[in-house]
Amino acid sequence: MSGRRPNIVMILTDDHAAHAISAYGSQVNTTPRIDEIARLGRRFDNCFATNSLCSPSRASILTGTYSHVNGVTTLVTPIDAAQPSFVSALRSSGYRTAMVGKWHMGDGPGHDPQHFDYWDVLIEQGEYVDPQFLSESGLRTVPGYATDIITDLALDWISSLPVSQPYCVLIYHKAPHRPWVPPPSSENRFIEPIPLPPTFGDDYATRTSSARRAAMRIAEHLTLEDLKTPPPAGLPYEQEALWKYQRFMEDYLRCVASVDDNVGRVTDFLRERGEFDDTVLMYASDQGFFLGDHGWFDKRFMYEQSLRMPLVLSYPRKVSPGVIGEMVTNVDWAQTLLEAAGVPAHPRMQGRSFWPLLRGRDYVASEGVYYRYWEHDDVFHKAPAHYGYRTTRHKLIYFYNDGLGIPGCGPDTYPPEWELYDLLEDPAELRNVYDDPAYADVREELKAAMWQEQARLGDKPHPSQPRPVML
Repeated sequence: MSGRRPNIVMILTDDHAAHAISAYGSQVNTTPRIDEIARLGRRFDNCFATNSLCSPSRASILTGTYSHVNGVTTLVTPIDAAQPSFVSALRSSGYRTAMVGKWHMGDGPGHDPQHFDYWDVLIEQGEYVDPQFLSESGLRTVPGYATDIITDLALDWISSLPVSQPYCVLIYHKAPHRPWVPPPSSENRFIEPIPLPPTFGDDYATRTSSARRAAMRIAEHLTLEDLKTPPPAGLPYEQEALWKYQRFMEDYLRCVASVDDNVGRVTDFLRERGEFDDTVLMYASDQGFFLGDHGWFDKRFMYEQSLRMPLVLSYPRKVSPGVIGEMVTNVDWAQTLLEAAGVPAHPRMQGRSFWPLLRGRDYVASEGVYYRYWEHDDVFHKAPAHYGYRTTRHKLIYFYNDGLGIPGCGPDTYPPEWELYDLLEDPAELRNVYDDPAYADVREELKAAMWQEQARLGDKPHPSQPRPVML
């Protein structure tokens, strides 16, 4: 089979933080089957989301474009599913294609999955237990646990194909998304105290009011549905926050454990079918997630735990094991997979193939990555609209605090604010140095670099931001 084009199997989860994967040094759990892919292939230590939110990230992965190009800026701006994607290019070149699980980019005419030979997807967020699936045959309820069912459906589809037929299947799980409902089989796991992250007690002393407005505090914003049971009566505020952290993390990690088991099922299946060595097998999450870091849950912000995506990839026939430290983004995946398959990328794609990195060829790393979160002041989490630029050492963030009338955003605007972090001196991002005179030159250089990157990508700076003085 060494001469054939690779199969592509992308397993994507929702809200699985890299620091809840033992290959990334997790202090709270182990993930042996995800780790196996990392050990046999490549672990990406600096893969970043360009908009840390479920629907926008999925659209960027699929289309190889930023949110302002593919049109999916918030959770309620559905995708035009007819637009070019890496899947449409693969299908045109002879691949069989399938999409199973959490689509979460809208449904109905124009928004249901397109360019797939087979699709069977959850509606919106979907359910953990006895989920509803939508396919070309209509809507149905499937008894069982979603993570197992999604794996079953995907493996059944692959089994229907001849071994000589190259295929691409997207296996997209709901887990470990809120409200974190684990399978009954895991009820005795993670019952010992789970370590607190070092920044759990962050007092936000140097952060802007933009960051402080977010309704993502474990101490205050987890609901009864999230916790499953009320906190013990009479606990002081700080102790109640610790109780809520443990309760949240138990279920979150149990959901992850089920995902890990199912990743192993896919790996074992590919081996049994004799296709593992010739398959690009990816495990990733659509963005990062705060696990009590800075006292938060959820994502949305440009801070590291939210921005960073776990990504491990194996393809034993052509990719040797190792670790990739260069910065890449979810916009880059489409062109990378197409290059691996020998299929030309669509000219509208905005990413950059990192296939040369995987093959040990010359590759000039990006100097910085651009990020933009659009869903300003939404009803649930109140996170502020912002964009920013991250280099290997520094991170500049501009909270422009304006929903621009986009669906999913709140109507209120707030004064714009800046933050700047030195990731070498302050990897935990506890000290905003935007107004520190020692960083004045770096600050202005980053403003200019971000402005230029926005121009290159065709995104428009917010009207409140003045043109950088260095340009």
